[in-house]
Amino acid sequence: MADDDSLDSELSDKQKKEIAKWFLINAPAGEIQYVAKDIKAILKDDDVYNSAALEAFPEYNKAHMICLDFPDRSSDVIVTSYSEIDKNEYLDPRTAHVAIVDHVKQVCTEVRPATDEELPSPYVEEFRCALDAEIMKYISEAYPKGLCSVYCVNGKDVDGPGADFEFVVVISAARHSPQNFCNGSWRSVWNIEFKDEEQTVELRGRMQVGAHYFEEGNVQLDSQHECKDTTIFQSPEDAAITLTNIIRHHETEYLASLEASYLNLPDTTFKDLRRKLPVTRTLFPWHNTLQISLTRDITKELGIGK
Repeated sequence: MADDDSLDSELSDKQKKEIAKWFLINAPAGEIQYVAKDIKAILKDDDVYNSAALEAFPEYNKAHMICLDFPDRSSDVIVTSYSEIDKNEYLDPRTAHVAIVDHVKQVCTEVRPATDEELPSPYVEEFRCALDAEIMKYISEAYPKGLCSVYCVNGKDVDGPGADFEFVVVISAARHSPQNFCNGSWRSVWNIEFKDEEQTVELRGRMQVGAHYFEEGNVQLDSQHECKDTTIFQSPEDAAITLTNIIRHHETEYLASLEASYLNLPDTTFKDLRRKLPVTRTLFPWHNTLQISLTRDITKELGIGK
């Protein structure tokens, strides 16, 4: 077997970078800084590490939809591809500000007012604000540590009835407790298309639950669910209430199904992982092992019983 030095010489800097990047991107919720610390110590090469981190951290932060406080803690911003304006700039539509983010340090370093071009038209904003207010009420009830935001991703320049536009509702909740050897997160994304000609609103939801338990072991959960729904085009206030109720219904239903499936784990899934009988469908005769030909052969070969 080759020693560590020979193994190290077989890997190019590019290969090391890709391996480091993979571990960073696949770190469980809230644990990327711990993983980064270990990777940096193993690599012992700041250039390779920094190159991997600069690519991995933005991808990880957006995938996990992390939330960062403004420098003055007056508000916060969710780091997601839907709020991304530029490489390190993310829009908070609720305050109409853009946060400049340091991805590797996972902090918001600066805030600037959003420009008119970065914000929706007054007509679209009326729908967005109404929906945002209702979603915030739902989040306060369902996710005590949850955060949400509503982004206009298509048709933000629509200035009146007669054209389509699309929102994305992002819900992110995390509970990190490394001192108790567990971390977890909930992420849901709802694409909401307002179709003026058909006078309908279509919803496409994607929910993802992640959990990591690592006390005397290493157990991870990664569960995903997708769904669709439709409702009628209404006034901003009525549409907001209807859409929030639809989201609440689907998320509650998904959580209930998760709870039911995990309650049945000991009696169903775990038992199914183990074959109750061997392939022969007969129990092993521990009381009379000599009837097994292999046992007889071993006994004869070793001269046992003579």
